[in-house]
Amino acid sequence: MKKLKLFSLIALSSTLALTSCGGSGTSKGGGTKKFVSKTGWKPNEKQGWFFAGKQQKQKGWPGMVYVEGGTFTMGLVKDDVMHDWNNTPRRMQVSSFFIGETEITNYEYREYLTWLKYVFPPSDPSFKEIYNGALPDTLLWDNKLARNDYNETYLRSPEFDYYPVVGVSWTQANRYCEWLSDRANEKALMQAGIIAKDLYINESNNQGGTAFNMDKFKSNDPEMQGYINEKRMQQKTGMKTTNQRLLAANRAPNSAMVQKFRLPTEVEWEYAALGMAKNREYNQYMGKKPQIERLRGTKGKERGMFLENFKMGKGDYSGIAGWKNDGSAQTSDVRQYPSNDLGVYGMYGNVAEWTADVYRPIIDEDYNDFNYYRGNMPQTIVRNGDGTYKMIDEGTIKYDTLADGRLVYKGLPGQFERETIADYRNYRDGDRQSSLEYYRASDSAAGFDMYNSPKKRFIVDATGRVKMQKDSKDRTSEMSNEIRVVKGGSWQDTAYWLDPGQRRYKNQGKAYGWIGFRVAQDARTNDKSRTRR
Repeated sequence: MKKLKLFSLIALSSTLALTSCGGSGTSKGGGTKKFVSKTGWKPNEKQGWFFAGKQQKQKGWPGMVYVEGGTFTMGLVKDDVMHDWNNTPRRMQVSSFFIGETEITNYEYREYLTWLKYVFPPSDPSFKEIYNGALPDTLLWDNKLARNDYNETYLRSPEFDYYPVVGVSWTQANRYCEWLSDRANEKALMQAGIIAKDLYINESNNQGGTAFNMDKFKSNDPEMQGYINEKRMQQKTGMKTTNQRLLAANRAPNSAMVQKFRLPTEVEWEYAALGMAKNREYNQYMGKKPQIERLRGTKGKERGMFLENFKMGKGDYSGIAGWKNDGSAQTSDVRQYPSNDLGVYGMYGNVAEWTADVYRPIIDEDYNDFNYYRGNMPQTIVRNGDGTYKMIDEGTIKYDTLADGRLVYKGLPGQFERETIADYRNYRDGDRQSSLEYYRASDSAAGFDMYNSPKKRFIVDATGRVKMQKDSKDRTSEMSNEIRVVKGGSWQDTAYWLDPGQRRYKNQGKAYGWIGFRVAQDARTNDKSRTRR
């Protein structure tokens, strides 16, 4: 009997031990609430060695609109009268993201120009190309057969502060996004008390390569020590230790306080423009009408009026005096007309917009139907011989060349130098494996280009100016890795281009008087349960 009781006790204790190591039955889910690592340590435990930082509540940055991801049909919903065959309907999935409420305005772009001029004065020979290369091409307003003084007033005059900036190439727009990421994080850190608030009041700060950037901040660069309140930093990040070695070891992985800004991809832009989240019945969209059918006002003084800025027809940009169709002959205030259902303005008119994608006539949804994007070029930070990161200085600034011969910086002094380690712009459409010569190599040769498109050539004259040269060879295609997708209609486009499914392309190094841009950011999907009907 005693032996039987002893055996029962052993069996019970074994069962308890196994139960404590495994699950405790079913659960309703809903995300991780209380977490303990397999090592036994809790997150950010004071006596430990690993500090992951506090989870921040997702919050949109000023001027950004949250777009919940989902599936939708990308492409046209009406006849392809141009016979481009480049936007046939296809099913796509998009992750959640933030997109600019409006296009970048003249005011916002002048902020960028002023900062460059202040930190990297063009009077310094080492920096002269930095500011000059960022300037919009204001001469695009000139027409050989038109009276137009916008080239003198549009960018600088306060009357146009909240009009979309134009004359900015795709390359320049990308440099703006990189700059904006640093300035937004700088402001967020200042508001949190981590960075000294006299950063711009003190004239000795922000001179050339000493300016704040996220490269130096995340790498714990010594130059940042004078700016940073370490005590406040520990409070915000959850690092509950005074051990300097542990602080240094855990500092590097810190993510930015504000997500990096970038141009939206083509699929993101179209998804946000459609704004179909409210046009549904439970889990079914209620159709996708051509955009022209949704542009007229239906109530009050706007009844029958067009509520977007586009060209009505030959010689008709705004309607007759006293009864204007849209009221704008050229560009207009970015909030002049109503937003779509998501709260995003100007997706159908005013100015067309750059997107991140390299253009190809066919979108390869067979290979990828999730967050589609053509243009991936992964980069890595260059290291010095001793393993430290290589920082750009006044003598090592590298430049891209615009179509008008101006130079645009690739990286600013004080940032880390980066190099491209792969180029997927031609993947499955332009590489050797997608050409008629696929049999000549076992894989895609890096230097091969299937499209016989014009090549960019230039010379440097005796004064040091870069002059673009015309490609004199016979070419059979405009397809290249230098052209980018442009979405949306503009003030000089007819209604055909207002449909979000339309797509066209322009040279990434060239600016246009009818193309602007807006910014986007990655976002987490909302963790809450699904919304109702």
